[in-house]
Amino acid sequence: MADSLRVAIGGLGAIGGHLARALDAGVEGLRLTAVAARDQDKARQTIAGFRNPPALVALADLAEHADVVVEAAPAAVFETIAESAIARGRIFVPSSVGALLPRMHLLDRARETGARIIVPTGALLGLDAVRAAAEGPVTSVTIETRKPPRGLEGAPYLVENGIEVLGLTAPRLVFKGNAFDAARGFPANVNVAAALALAGIGPERTMVEIWGDPGVTRNTHTIRVEAAAARLTMTIENVPSEENPRTGKITPLSILACLRGLTSTLKVGS
Repeated sequence: MADSLRVAIGGLGAIGGHLARALDAGVEGLRLTAVAARDQDKARQTIAGFRNPPALVALADLAEHADVVVEAAPAAVFETIAESAIARGRIFVPSSVGALLPRMHLLDRARETGARIIVPTGALLGLDAVRAAAEGPVTSVTIETRKPPRGLEGAPYLVENGIEVLGLTAPRLVFKGNAFDAARGFPANVNVAAALALAGIGPERTMVEIWGDPGVTRNTHTIRVEAAAARLTMTIENVPSEENPRTGKITPLSILACLRGLTSTLKVGS
């Protein structure tokens, strides 16, 4: 295990907790060395039963204990985790991808320090195809997100505009705009749109529709791409996490797959 990549996780909720347990169970080439969370007592309880309990540290200190820093915390503390990881030249893997869009200066900082920012696919699909298509001319990229109303509750855009979703009896379009504005208005809901924008034609040109839909039980995302190389239409239906209905069960699995790809002998996909 001496040559394994050391992994630190910021946040032990629906994403970080699942990922931490998976790493503690054993993943070849990876070793969980540190975690951080706002609720330290709850974090201690979470890692108490681990086979190899990691160090419990402050969010800003994660990078001192790891080669790879995974951000799985509320978007409000994104910058604390990101800046410390990038300052120390680590590999930074964000789950709050939407928080990266207004902080693209972090890419310039990463170039200076030798850090890498690796965005996992998350609750999306087809980013390989979108990235490939974007090597040539692309006319349009759109994503339509439909979520059970409970999964949208409390989003800043809804609060600011007085939009109530819990009593919906029919699907309602609650937002239409570009990925940059979507990420700002729905920081806990549309990391998928941010990842799509970064893979393709950027947040200003990537268009987003968000629907509150009482008729769906899964977080559903449909991507449509018109490009010179291909026309793409892709839909994924994600089972919401019991701990946090705003995110899907597939999200921590996607991050785990991303981490495996850092050390695996065989890596599938571009």
